[in-house]
Amino acid sequence: MYPITVAALGTGLEEDLTLGAVKAMKKAETLILRTEKCGAAEYLRREGIAFSTLDDLYELSGDFEELHRLSAERILAAAEKGPVCFAVFDPSQDGTVRLIREKTSRVIPGVSLGQKAVAAVIPEGEIRICAASEVHTSSSQGTLCVTEIDSRLAAGEVKAALSDVYGDASPVLFFPQNSHGEGERPFLRMTLADLDRQKDACYGHLCAAVLPQRSLTEKERHDFADLEQVMDLLRGEGGCPWDRAQTHASLRPYLVEEAYETAAAIDDEDWAHTAEELGDVLLQVVFQANIAKQYATFDPGDIPTAIVNKMIRRHRHIFGQDVCRDGEEVSRNWEKIKREERGFSTVSEAMRDLPRSLPPLMRAEKIVSRAVKGGADIGDLAAAVHRAGEALEALGKAETPEEKERQVQRVLFLGAACALLCGVESETALLTACDHMIDRFEALEKSPAVREGGKADYGKWLDEE
Repeated sequence: MYPITVAALGTGLEEDLTLGAVKAMKKAETLILRTEKCGAAEYLRREGIAFSTLDDLYELSGDFEELHRLSAERILAAAEKGPVCFAVFDPSQDGTVRLIREKTSRVIPGVSLGQKAVAAVIPEGEIRICAASEVHTSSSQGTLCVTEIDSRLAAGEVKAALSDVYGDASPVLFFPQNSHGEGERPFLRMTLADLDRQKDACYGHLCAAVLPQRSLTEKERHDFADLEQVMDLLRGEGGCPWDRAQTHASLRPYLVEEAYETAAAIDDEDWAHTAEELGDVLLQVVFQANIAKQYATFDPGDIPTAIVNKMIRRHRHIFGQDVCRDGEEVSRNWEKIKREERGFSTVSEAMRDLPRSLPPLMRAEKIVSRAVKGGADIGDLAAAVHRAGEALEALGKAETPEEKERQVQRVLFLGAACALLCGVESETALLTACDHMIDRFEALEKSPAVREGGKADYGKWLDEE
């Protein structure tokens, strides 16, 4: 195969062509333009430089993916016969160039539409440039420039992709297709909501939109980087005295509290509240990371690194050679891998590894679960209920405080075992029981007898309904 040179047309306007791109196109044996719908094509005709285009493939392609594939096939076929120069607006954003990059011998850069649009507004901070067909972002940091908005449909797709991140009210500097001539105003000011509401003539391969960087207080929506910035401000010089005084240990109770409040919101199926509470949990993570950065207790980057590595290690059925046919096998494999990682040779070592800070019922349930996953046969639910019944009977016959305490321990632990065998979370079940018994007690207090001045029959409170 002969060499393939990629030359940047930049904006496609004659005045934006670089000397390097012009020289490459003039000496090319075979020159192929992405499209003749640009000022560069007129320049090449005046100079008597022969070229062909890929315009016919636009009609043959159902989408951009197919267009890039067909274009790559044509470029590679031409290179089988002789050296080729392929001229596109911006090689870094061109899908066809990506497909042939391993066959490309040289890329000649140019002044891209994105660079020209960004230069017109002279933004601050980080600058990101992407084509309309390539827009995908989860960050609203810095300045974003979207190029080649060639239709109202493309503008609508860009708006849809960015609205959840930026918000419809975010300001946009809009460069219409015809805004690049001399003496014309370079851009229009509008909101993101109006991006696809302009005249059809405004859209084309020279159409671009710039979303400038905004301050924290100006933004309608925020991302993870904003939260980190808030924490830096709160704990920085001149920040909040309370936030600056916190340590890893002082924040520990808040992390536990926020986790419980999140669980409560999930139980209530209040999803707006759940999102808010998850934000509180995330705040605790960022808070701890900020303290770690200040005192070098650990590298904040260790947090995502550790969990990503753990997910890869523990999911060998996805990232390795293990085979798990259902969730139960996945769970057993997880525990097996965990024991291997921590060097446990026995199941009891894995049991002792469970934090004592866990709620006791939850810890009991996990101990039973690890026993089962480790191969212990605890029987079925009927066997567990029988054992619990024996413990209750022994409790009724116990005489000394020590005996009573021991049998209460057995009853509670076997209750957690019964919950596990039933597929019920013991902590959640007990929490629900507490709410239920409060409701029953309240009902007794509001009974007709009490309303008439009598006494409630509280002896019925703990009876089964």
